[in-house]
Amino acid sequence: MNYQIINSFINKLDPELAHSLAIQFLKNFYIPLFPSKDDEILKTTVLGKEFLNPIGLAAGFDKNAEVYDKMLALGFGFAEVGTITPKPQEGNLKPRVFRLMEDEAIINRLGFPNQGLAKIKSRIETKKAEGILGINIGPNKDSTSRIDDYVECFKNFHNLCSYICINISSPNTENLRNFHEQENLKKLLSEILSIKKTLNSKTPIVLKISPDINDDDIDMICKNILEFNLDGLVLTNTSVKLRENLINKQKNEKGGLSGSPIKDISNLIIKKFFKSTKGKVPIIGVGGIHSAEDAIEKLDAGADLVQIYTGFIYEGPALIKAINKKIIERYA
Repeated sequence: MNYQIINSFINKLDPELAHSLAIQFLKNFYIPLFPSKDDEILKTTVLGKEFLNPIGLAAGFDKNAEVYDKMLALGFGFAEVGTITPKPQEGNLKPRVFRLMEDEAIINRLGFPNQGLAKIKSRIETKKAEGILGINIGPNKDSTSRIDDYVECFKNFHNLCSYICINISSPNTENLRNFHEQENLKKLLSEILSIKKTLNSKTPIVLKISPDINDDDIDMICKNILEFNLDGLVLTNTSVKLRENLINKQKNEKGGLSGSPIKDISNLIIKKFFKSTKGKVPIIGVGGIHSAEDAIEKLDAGADLVQIYTGFIYEGPALIKAINKKIIERYA
């Protein structure tokens, strides 16, 4: 059945219900539509790992690490699960996800709902990934020490994945973005890298950044990344801005905006970080990829890999194949 027909039905449902049904379908009934038979030209080595192709599933889709194996089988070159917090939490009050169909966008204010470290760790331990798995970590909403939460997650997951992503950029956990400030960022990176050294861990660490930052923030973050020899960046998360030109009546809902409207700002942030780090820090580009051309723009801006989420929701699995085909045509 054509994905657009299925999607037209899904779009009549509450967004969170639709997402839950999609996860259950993938867990219990899914047969891969596009088994991974990637061309050699798509292979790339980033973070010291070989990726079969540069197209990844962004964090947020598989919050509880339930279907990352199915997503890898679908054709993704890597999958990032989470955001995972030490304790289970429900997240923010519903409704908290809004489809802006006319704008090819989504606004969410989920607030890291997840089943917690212990349950998700057990699941990953019993379902080893046959491919590149990233784990996105964050603090609990009611945490008394957010840095301790990041450290606890790193300790539990570093040996179960290909890389750890430190999420300091969600707009839906109050004051989380304060970690973009110099002293807070230095303290966080110092603690994370200290526990990494203590554990003798070789797992790469990447930092996920907000698109709602200025040039001074970029220069400061780059300085710290280079000083701490961080392994990479994820650019960018959702935006609390960029509402002026949206069409949908829900455009002013509180939360983070994803999808087509953030493509240009994401690309600009990638270019600026690439320039500021002189291309020395691997970049995973995410934000507004709804076509193969959009993905190529991210790569041209300086990204080594890209991730999709909202575009995947709107365009379906064919988007992965289309992007890879475009890359092969371009570089063959």
